[in-house]
Amino acid sequence: MNISLDEIKEKASNWLDDIFDAETREKVKNLIDTNEEELKESFYKNLEFGTGGMRGTMGVGTNRINRYTLGKNTQGLSNYLKRTYPNQELKVAIAYDCRHNSDTLAKVVAEVFAANGIKVFLFSELRPTPELSFAVKHLDCHCGVVLTASHNPPEYNGYKVYWTDGGQIVPPQDREIIEEIERLDFSDIKFEPGAGKIELIDKEVDEAFFKASVKNGSIGADGKDDFSIVFTSLHGTSITAIPEVLKRAGFKNVHIVDEQAEPDGDFPTVKSPNPEEPEALKMAIDKADELGADMVIGTDPDSDRLGIAVRDTEGKMQLLNGNQTMVIMTRFLLEEWKKADKINGNQFIASTIVSTPMMKELADAYEVEYKEGLTGFKWIAKMIKDFPHQEFIGGGEESFGYMVGDFVRDKDAVTAALLACEIGAQSKSINSSFYKELLKCYTEYGLFHEKLISLTKKGISGAEEIREMMRSFRENPPQSLNGDKVVRIEDYLDSSYRNLKTGKRGVLDMPKSNVLIFYTENGTKMAARPSGTEPKIKFYFSVRGQLEETTQYDKQKKKLEAKIGKILDELDLS
Repeated sequence: MNISLDEIKEKASNWLDDIFDAETREKVKNLIDTNEEELKESFYKNLEFGTGGMRGTMGVGTNRINRYTLGKNTQGLSNYLKRTYPNQELKVAIAYDCRHNSDTLAKVVAEVFAANGIKVFLFSELRPTPELSFAVKHLDCHCGVVLTASHNPPEYNGYKVYWTDGGQIVPPQDREIIEEIERLDFSDIKFEPGAGKIELIDKEVDEAFFKASVKNGSIGADGKDDFSIVFTSLHGTSITAIPEVLKRAGFKNVHIVDEQAEPDGDFPTVKSPNPEEPEALKMAIDKADELGADMVIGTDPDSDRLGIAVRDTEGKMQLLNGNQTMVIMTRFLLEEWKKADKINGNQFIASTIVSTPMMKELADAYEVEYKEGLTGFKWIAKMIKDFPHQEFIGGGEESFGYMVGDFVRDKDAVTAALLACEIGAQSKSINSSFYKELLKCYTEYGLFHEKLISLTKKGISGAEEIREMMRSFRENPPQSLNGDKVVRIEDYLDSSYRNLKTGKRGVLDMPKSNVLIFYTENGTKMAARPSGTEPKIKFYFSVRGQLEETTQYDKQKKKLEAKIGKILDELDLS
């Protein structure tokens, strides 16, 4: 975005008006006088909604998370609610995670809603994001908000908006809400709450959520007494739910990583509170090795992402990726539905365009429909809403997210953690294991190997660099990947595809998004997309082989890893 320093200073000077509090005015004045670089980053644009809501660094300015940017969002959302549901008693639910200022920002959001005459159900303490999704439907709310920045660094916070079905907002609704927000000035925000409009909630909703989680995530597996689990919340919200849910489902050997059990927005024991990162679960894996535990489960700060480590065929702990966990959970659910004779052609499973192609193979094998959406669980929630006559069994995405059934409409590490433990216990009771069940999938449906490359590009220059990389891939797409000819290109920015073998062009039946996907004639898939929640560009790779015998897995896996390595070298991404 080309905006001059003078324009930025003029924009920032508006924050010296007395509608802003004295502390904010003092910080803005200091930026104007002494720190041009930070001034640019803080004011060069307005913070935007992305894949998972709005996230950003906390601080003063239009491109920062603070009481005024969130207050303006909430005022716009209040106006939109009133216009959408005229003459109704409006209700919203609000939750928050362990991050710095999450509790005070949640209170600000609650007060703005209340100042607009909207009834607010505010969790009295931090709670997992999936419980907020559940609470929206449970309390018959018109919308919900959770204050979280998921797995982002400590200086971040964020704001996710949910609608009546418990799913995050999607087009065209998100655009309509954004337009409502953009019509406002900061002076339009109502900060003074109406009396009696804010009600604190906790145990009653907790109880309902725990019961629903056990009902959906437990299958009454055998072998629970003999199954040992190490659990870490990585200083986040899942400590309020997962131990209790596992206990109620009958798991007694649950060992909590005490050093990471206390909610703490600094996340002092990890570089990143992201279970996708092997380092984040190291302390839990060390504890599992010390105890001889069967499984490690760890969640991100708001408890929507789940990381799992299990023992391989040699007894060593292996951190599974999101695709691997997703296919095991989905195959297990499909098998349970099949045993119960509940599959009649009216069911579906779901995933995303950047996740493993094995999900489609599973759907075909069990004769259920496979639906695919853009990155983000809001699209899976939308599928459930758009096809009420079909039954949703389960679904996930590569970024360590899974959803069991439709009682929660977002990725849910609480119920998914329980399901993972059920699968592990059941498998162990029949002399198998979570890992061995994964290898069986590879022999039955094909050996898929995936890798994610994520490049961080911060600030104004980073955003331009990401735009240039995507532009380059569009203007000069790869003709082959490791000698494997590219035969199809999908560009979701203009909803088009090209078949390079036949020359056919067509339209993709999916909302527009800045995503490119390349397919080769031998089953390799590469996707490129800027992150919607972080200053990153992500590249997703999937290659395919065959696995005749499970004993050959390590050998075949190395071949596929080498193939991806050569592609990375070709694209200068290694």
